[in-house]
Amino acid sequence: MEFIVEKIGMSRTVSVPSVPVTLLKVLDAKVCEITENGKAIVAYSKGKKFNKAVEGQQKKFSLSKEFNRFATLEVANSEAGDLDVSGLSEAAVLKSTFKTKGRGFTGAVKRWNFAGGRASHGHRMGRRVGSIGNCEWPGRVQPGKKMPGQYGNTNVSVKNEVISFDAETGILVLKGSVSGPNGALGKVKVAKWVKQYY
Repeated sequence: MEFIVEKIGMSRTVSVPSVPVTLLKVLDAKVCEITENGKAIVAYSKGKKFNKAVEGQQKKFSLSKEFNRFATLEVANSEAGDLDVSGLSEAAVLKSTFKTKGRGFTGAVKRWNFAGGRASHGHRMGRRVGSIGNCEWPGRVQPGKKMPGQYGNTNVSVKNEVISFDAETGILVLKGSVSGPNGALGKVKVAKWVKQYY
């Protein structure tokens, strides 16, 4: 089962020793249409995006105006309606996928933790990469060479233990951290159930 979630932020438990936790809010979603293999077209709300394509989908599935985004998810529902989130209370481990913070075009020191040159005696290396080549053979740069380039803004998945889930408010508490800034939207998938649920 998969769910669209919004990252609220990080906190910690009051117990001793305290455990770092991430708070996620499960978004209200509508199951529009059940497709094959337990998957479904799900509508949810994000921003103010609205065009004729979105308007046509809203008319087709009789949705209100705020449901302006669509995704294909694995769901527990057998028919269209509100997304069934009861399974989250029986989940032990979730696989959460978020987009990391984009850092733009960065150098090798920031991107790959290169040491850079020494800061004394008038050298000109600074934070440069240095030599990247080989000898006459193979006479080229190897694929995958660590160099400056785009850093961040990629999808990253991690597995987190579930601390608690409040079905009324939709607040999901996971152990540890997930990628992305506060307010980012991501996806969680049940990776492991509690043993009683089998």
